[in-house]
Amino acid sequence: MIKSYLKIAWRNLIKNKASSLINIGGLAVGMAVAMLIGLWTWDELSFNKYHQNYDRIVQVVQKEKHLGNVNIWAHMPYRLINELKTNYQGNFKHIVIATEADNYYLSRGENKIAQTGQNIEAAAPEMLTLKMLHGSWAALNDPHSILLSASAAKKLFGNADPMDKTVKVSNTWDVHTTTDVKVTGIYEDLPQNTQFHETQFFMPWNLYAAADPRLSTMEWDDHHFLIYAEIQPGADLNKVSANIKDSELKVIRHLANMKQEVAANPEILLNPMKNWHLYSTFKDGVAERGPVQFVWIVGIIGCFVLLLACINFMNLSTARSEKRAAEVGIRKAIGSARGQLINQFFSESLLVALLAFLIALLLATLALPLLNDLSAKQIAIPFTNLWFWLACLSFILFTGLLAGIYPALYLSSFQPVKVLKGAFRAGRMASLPRKVLVVMQFTVSIILIICTIIIYNQLMFGKDRPVGYSRDGLVIVPMQSIDYQGKQDVLRNELKSTGAVAEVAESESPVTGISSSNGGFTWKGKEPGTEENFGTLTVTGEYGKTIGWQFKDGRDFYTGSAADSSGFVINEAAAKYMGLKNPVGETIHWKSKWNKVDNDYRIIGVIKDMVMESPYDAIKPVVFRLGGNPNWIFIRINPRVSVSGALPKIANVFKKIVPSVPFTYNFADEEYGKKFAAEEKIGKLTRFFSCLAIFISCLGLFGMAMFMAEQHVKEIGVRKVLGASVFNLWRLLSKDFVTLVIISLIIATPVAYYFMHKWLQNYQYRTEITWWIFAVTALGAVTITLLTVSYQSIKAALANPVKSLRSE
Repeated sequence: MIKSYLKIAWRNLIKNKASSLINIGGLAVGMAVAMLIGLWTWDELSFNKYHQNYDRIVQVVQKEKHLGNVNIWAHMPYRLINELKTNYQGNFKHIVIATEADNYYLSRGENKIAQTGQNIEAAAPEMLTLKMLHGSWAALNDPHSILLSASAAKKLFGNADPMDKTVKVSNTWDVHTTTDVKVTGIYEDLPQNTQFHETQFFMPWNLYAAADPRLSTMEWDDHHFLIYAEIQPGADLNKVSANIKDSELKVIRHLANMKQEVAANPEILLNPMKNWHLYSTFKDGVAERGPVQFVWIVGIIGCFVLLLACINFMNLSTARSEKRAAEVGIRKAIGSARGQLINQFFSESLLVALLAFLIALLLATLALPLLNDLSAKQIAIPFTNLWFWLACLSFILFTGLLAGIYPALYLSSFQPVKVLKGAFRAGRMASLPRKVLVVMQFTVSIILIICTIIIYNQLMFGKDRPVGYSRDGLVIVPMQSIDYQGKQDVLRNELKSTGAVAEVAESESPVTGISSSNGGFTWKGKEPGTEENFGTLTVTGEYGKTIGWQFKDGRDFYTGSAADSSGFVINEAAAKYMGLKNPVGETIHWKSKWNKVDNDYRIIGVIKDMVMESPYDAIKPVVFRLGGNPNWIFIRINPRVSVSGALPKIANVFKKIVPSVPFTYNFADEEYGKKFAAEEKIGKLTRFFSCLAIFISCLGLFGMAMFMAEQHVKEIGVRKVLGASVFNLWRLLSKDFVTLVIISLIIATPVAYYFMHKWLQNYQYRTEITWWIFAVTALGAVTITLLTVSYQSIKAALANPVKSLRSE
């Protein structure tokens, strides 16, 4: 019986080649999109699940009200680890402290490579369930050991056995100080969708502790380290979190004893590993946003695209109902039950789904590099995974049943008496479900088009925002290495003497970020109880001329001026926050334990707001002052010299003055462009899937137009004989489709507006949803519809009426 079903299904596909091609092609595209989105979604949802103890690993964080804002601090005080181990060890199987991942040089003989690594306690390999290729989880018990990833070992040792070999390790900021460590273990490279993917090696915490004498004197306000833990098997995370909150009493007591304005109401929280990636953004101390919003958006788009492809199948199958009516009537007359007919039609849809899947698998394989490029991932199709093929089988069955359920129920319901007497006519109401499905198709497509346009507008709105300084030709060079100490003036003079550099300056923070924020400011008219949070950046006197900031009032710093050492240059946001109408000349008192200041400062200038953080957030109040501790050097390339000509000269100066530190640099415009990464990613994905959704909808529309032209062939012939023009016939065949698209526009417009208005509320600096977006979308949708159906309409209108009427 099944063989018979499949044979008949195959014959029907061959008989109706055009509609079969549209069905299989559209379904293949839809399935390929769903498959790609499924792989991407699984990669996101399985983030960190490589670790077997994924559901029991947590990071200890601190929630704190900081200058009016509720913040989450990932870096914890060193003293907290001892508090947890002493009083709360029973709640945990493992508790480990670690340094932040940093850049190091690993060298073996003449071979020297740059890798990212961190110091962590010896229990970490077991807690993270690293898959050891050589050695064991106890590899870090030796205080002078190193645990290498397989790729790092390959780079350093090639094909030689690395075990028990000595490696020299040095920080990139202090290449002169090296430490000899012994390779005691090699672990399998961690997949990209893990938090520790970029960490290529681990060294013992004890090695770091022995080299840092500050640990014994660190206070509760010294937040420098990361603390990870694994709760006991079977323990409830919420109960452990409730128990651990007692430890915050000591934190509160110590912070309360500090005469420091920034600490208030600290709480110790356990952030589970499942939240580290998908819920990485906190609001008011609660993890609520992050990549999970993109997972939902892309997942919904994938479901809609697959639904569009299934709608095509439903429409074309039911549209040809009159041609299948006689077949159904004869089958019922000779004894076929309705259930058998349903099975027959389901076998056809499953065969189409199977053929579409094979094409979809090929399309997905070809398109996967594009998806990886758009999403910055390294996803691969797991052909050797049994679960993947079981999921594919389920996918084929689901798609086949979804696409075939309506045609099967509809076609099997025909009455054999009416069909065989020739009294069966589909009628006007029979086309209503098809029209509803077409409206659904175009509603989804139009929503995606509107969303794509608004996302693009928001992206460009942020990019077009005035940044308050000149990014063109501005080079940023990190100078955290101690080898730069005392050489800033020499570097500046040598760089300017090359003729390729117009100006040079230093700062403690990059121009695309604010590394230091403080409170403790007092000014005339300040209301009691006001909690300010100002960016506080130290710069050299040439900073303003180098980056090209723009003054609203007052003047810039004078290089070498003793008076300006107690001067502030503030931005517009700071002046507005303090309510100073004429800020230049006003005195601000700043008292800060962190920065060891308790002085009066005079405002000497007010600059236009600079976008240093997110271009979609409100500008933060910032004060600039002259000072040391530079971490970044800014180089303004001479506009009369090309970038390609200037960079070699700049690099030669750095190699001459600081030969021990590799010359690395970034352009300010490139660093600023990275701030749009999330919006660009979702913009690219929505554009890509919107185009596919429109393609699938148009494919179905083309098939429907082809069927309608075929169905009205005699009517068209009669009208032509009676004098109807080609234009009149084209309008007759096209108006129904245009009407359906207009209905789709009426439905899609408020829906798209609602969701995109809600999405834009996530941004303080946001574009407006204007009427022209909907007008352009409407015009585009109608135009695409007319172009799609016009081919079949004009072809039918130009046909010779003799051919269609000669049998009458």
